[in-house]
Amino acid sequence: MNTLLGRAAARLFPDTPGHHGVLPPLLVLLTFVTGLVDAVSYLGLGHVFVANMTGNVVFLGFALAGEKELSAVASVLAGTAFVAGALAGGRITPRVAEPVRLFALLVAAHGVLVAAALVAGLADAAKHVLIVLLALGMGAQNAVVRKLAVPDLTTTVMTRTLTGLAADRPGPATVRRLFSLAAMFTGALAGGLLQLHHGTAAALAPALLLLTAVALAAATTPRPGQGVPS
Repeated sequence: MNTLLGRAAARLFPDTPGHHGVLPPLLVLLTFVTGLVDAVSYLGLGHVFVANMTGNVVFLGFALAGEKELSAVASVLAGTAFVAGALAGGRITPRVAEPVRLFALLVAAHGVLVAAALVAGLADAAKHVLIVLLALGMGAQNAVVRKLAVPDLTTTVMTRTLTGLAADRPGPATVRRLFSLAAMFTGALAGGLLQLHHGTAAALAPALLLLTAVALAAATTPRPGQGVPS
């Protein structure tokens, strides 16, 4: 599996520095997960984002201005939980020397939080509980992605990606940006369809499966100098 991911990374992201290894295709999968999770939070948890904090800041302003369909409490909860997740991820980061191992650890933690949210959803827990769990996971994900700094693969922010597509001449970076945009769009589309027609648990289940697969793929990547089986 890791050999295939390594080949995919080399072909699809040829100008990404080699030390990123299998991370680029895994980050594309995380971008898809972001679309799924934000579809759940916005469509199922009261018009709030758990990954897109720019949107939450704007929603908070709208809610305080008197917009009845938006909740200031939900926006504040999501933002606070996101910061807490990012803070925890930032504290763990210096303790794990290998970037891929750090990535595997925090993606696994994100998966645990999504699993908890899925169970909470099945148990008809309060929406605020799900918001906190999902935002914590997205904060941790953003912390490790920021640390890895793989070009054009932030997994949550598309503004700079779109700007790069428009402002820069076409080149290898265009491929990364297009994959990132496509992953976010298809994740949101799939999450929207699942949330609207089958409910929160159905939309979170594929997110949990993908996070588990990404964490396992990263965790089983050979260490530097260990070699990759052919």
